[in-house]
Amino acid sequence: MSFDYNTQRKRMSLPEYGRNVQKMIEHVKSIKDPEERNQAARTIIQIMGNLNPTLREVTDFRHKLWDHLMIIADFDLNVDSPYPAPDRTKLDAKPNRVPYHNGEIKYAHYGQIVPALIEEAAKMEDGEEKDYLTALILNQMKKDYLTWNKAQVADEIIIRDLLVLSGNRLKVPENFKMSDVRDLLAPPKSKTQGKYQGRPQDKYQGRAGKQNKKKHKNGY
Repeated sequence: MSFDYNTQRKRMSLPEYGRNVQKMIEHVKSIKDPEERNQAARTIIQIMGNLNPTLREVTDFRHKLWDHLMIIADFDLNVDSPYPAPDRTKLDAKPNRVPYHNGEIKYAHYGQIVPALIEEAAKMEDGEEKDYLTALILNQMKKDYLTWNKAQVADEIIIRDLLVLSGNRLKVPENFKMSDVRDLLAPPKSKTQGKYQGRPQDKYQGRAGKQNKKKHKNGY
């Protein structure tokens, strides 16, 4: 007894329609009568539409269904389609290569955004706005460093990296104090965090107290 495994079957061009639709389309190819063949193709189009209802949200979804019919048939189906068959060369064409930035990153833990910010800040004229941006960059650099390396980091290291990345075009603002580690890596407060953050029973004791006050006020 031999088994029919999917791995031994013909590869499906559009698996979302299933193996049965592909078998029906293969059968339509064998129908010799043109009118019967066209009627069978239209029936399969209806079935495909039911199997892929999300396609109805696409503009001109029936055109898409006929395109899919021809793709599944490997462009070898002689039927009177209300739409021109899709261009096979375009479907087989490989996508254009996505260009990637190949520039070197001096400090990987700072990524590309921090050096870009430093470059923009270095172009600015000296003043409060430049000092403010420099302070933000220093704190962001410290946060990135701690995210990459959980150990403590000396502020002098961050300042040194800023001078290197800026080519000594930026300087630490006067009277600037870098944020503490706990402030930089503090987890965001949950919406459920409220008045009762201690023992769980405190929450219910608080509710009971309010109920007792209400009863006492109403005289019972």
